[in-house]
Amino acid sequence: MLIHKGVALGNDYLVIDAADLPWPLTPERCGAICDRHTGVGSDGILVIDPGRQFSLRIYNPDGGEAEKSGNGLRILAAWLYDRGLVRNDWFTVRLLRDSVRMRVEAERPDGSLDIRVEMGRASFAAADVGFAGTGEIIGRTVALEGGMEAGITTVSMANPHCVVFVDRLDSDDFRARAPRLCTHEAFANGTNVQFVTTYEPAALEIWIWERGVGETLASGSSACAAAAAAVRRGFLPAGRIEVRMRGGIADVEVGDAYAIRLRGPARSVFSARVPQSLVDAWGRL
Repeated sequence: MLIHKGVALGNDYLVIDAADLPWPLTPERCGAICDRHTGVGSDGILVIDPGRQFSLRIYNPDGGEAEKSGNGLRILAAWLYDRGLVRNDWFTVRLLRDSVRMRVEAERPDGSLDIRVEMGRASFAAADVGFAGTGEIIGRTVALEGGMEAGITTVSMANPHCVVFVDRLDSDDFRARAPRLCTHEAFANGTNVQFVTTYEPAALEIWIWERGVGETLASGSSACAAAAAAVRRGFLPAGRIEVRMRGGIADVEVGDAYAIRLRGPARSVFSARVPQSLVDAWGRL
């Protein structure tokens, strides 16, 4: 089995051609492959079917499927570009719930690629993130375990996000509240969580607790959700917003009707063939 690894702003994903996958990806197999000590190690797995209009499925280390990943999509674009399957024209990738268009803008001096993704329209409706209730969830206070609470804005980028605006980012506060929000009973399928502070005229800093992963250095869809929420709350104007994450900086453009574009780097790291003995061991899980 041939596995490829890529990175985007500190997020790393494995890319596997669907035709090269010898068995279905179960939670046990995902966990074993993504384990950083006994497996290959990654934040998730991208399974691409190049023969079906670039059909993509995204798996978290816990085996759950993610509807969308901005960093994962850019890593996929780098994989496709390296193989000559795309160049500098727009191309479409089919996802679990929708499709996106992407384009490799340029090769960077450090060897990475500058990639733009049309991420779709942000929605603030409770139903679109599987949140109990109706209407839009804008700055609503929810109770958390341990007597805590949080003011949340829910955003769907075809995957669920819960944005919490804070005056300053604090590690203890983030690690206490973010995982509780991630698995909060009000979210039918869990949610990605962003703690966000804003900087005028057009910048954000965000910390991310990713569903099925935990604390993570960066997330493209989280950057998009945070930027959309900042505009919806009136904290920043629409247009280009610089989103600063622990893994690096992404540019998010919030357009008319909350159409979102994401731009940032990605690169391939290596390709390797997994020994058949290990493939067989994973197959027995």
